[in-house]
Amino acid sequence: MAKIRLTKNELKKQKDNLKRYTRYLPTLELKKKQLLQEIRRIQHEIDSLQHERQKVEKEVSQWAGVFADGTDLTPFLQIEEIKTSEGNIAGIEIPIFEDVKFQPSEVDDFTTPLWVDTGITVSQNQIRKRIEQEISEQQQAIVREELRITIQRIKMFEEVKIPEAKEAIRVIRIFLGDLQTAEVIRGKIAKSKIQKKKLEVTA
Repeated sequence: MAKIRLTKNELKKQKDNLKRYTRYLPTLELKKKQLLQEIRRIQHEIDSLQHERQKVEKEVSQWAGVFADGTDLTPFLQIEEIKTSEGNIAGIEIPIFEDVKFQPSEVDDFTTPLWVDTGITVSQNQIRKRIEQEISEQQQAIVREELRITIQRIKMFEEVKIPEAKEAIRVIRIFLGDLQTAEVIRGKIAKSKIQKKKLEVTA
């Protein structure tokens, strides 16, 4: 604990600190609870996206044979833009997946096989789900880091700041109490001396 001044002003300061710490601690506990809920919610989204991707991959595997005919779908799978927005969880900013925009590329109905339209849709859907999952994982990483910081702050208040403030208040109160007692004793001694002098004068 840092050195404290044994004064009434310091006592008031430490009392104010203690009040602030104890008032702020429940807010941190609530934030911790919210962050844990969000981590679980995001994990559920990630699991759901993984499941959806597995379904899409099964669809793609059905087309594996026709993909082998030499038709190149690469021009139809070029990403032009990943659209995201910003969300807020317990006071922190996180990216929100909106959509993936692919570069426009027209299919020539006369020279491409019939399966190409479906193949493009399935493949784009696979890419979209992968990017959505990656952004969800980014969200979770951000929220986990905020949870780590919040837990650190809670420990600091519970294990350091609040005990320090309480100990400072106790020490200052004892000192001021002793000071007051000493002043009372000095006052009584002084009064006794004055009375004794008066008696000596009148004698």
